[in-house]
Amino acid sequence: MDKKECSSSQDPDVRKGPWTMEEDLILINYIANHGEGVWNSLAKSAGLKRTGKSCRLRWLNYLRPDVRRGNITPEEQLLIIELHAKWGNRWSKIAKHLPGRTDNEIKNYWRTRIQKHIKQADQQNSQQQQQQSSSDIQINDNNENNNNQVASSSQIPNTAEPMDTSSNNIMSPPSYQGILEPFSSHQFPTISDQSSSCTNDNNYWSMEDLLSLQLLNGD
Repeated sequence: MDKKECSSSQDPDVRKGPWTMEEDLILINYIANHGEGVWNSLAKSAGLKRTGKSCRLRWLNYLRPDVRRGNITPEEQLLIIELHAKWGNRWSKIAKHLPGRTDNEIKNYWRTRIQKHIKQADQQNSQQQQQQSSSDIQINDNNENNNNQVASSSQIPNTAEPMDTSSNNIMSPPSYQGILEPFSSHQFPTISDQSSSCTNDNNYWSMEDLLSLQLLNGD
């Protein structure tokens, strides 16, 4: 704001507040006949007791013929988000890429609609991340508990149970003790006995004696 505009704004005759319909018609007709020009001189030449800044904002934001207000399309919304990510809060530069839209309307739309939805989306994403992290921690705890249980069970010695010999299902080898008694020396004839008494048939070995001897010896 230059010095002339500051001095004019301090003038007690300068009006402030909402514009009237008469003032709007004066401004529209003057610009239609003379163009925009310098806004400070335009206000004086048009006979408006307004500052140059007030005339400029009123014309650009409300009165110019190609101005578009409300009903921002999804395409315009995407373009606003893209340009804001590129240039930030440079609303006048963004408005130049949206024909008929004013920088003030774009700024208000961003702050009341887009920025609000972005904050809500960020909050939802943070909540989902917290829930996901808590579920991952719980799964890791369960896995650690399962691993500890498996490790503790593997440390138990695998001792074989003693065989129950008293069970009826286990067959013990037969005992022949008392049934087969070893031959005593007097049961077998000696050579001297054979030579001394050849005529006695009881001193000679028969085939049956040899067979029985082989069976006893396991041959």
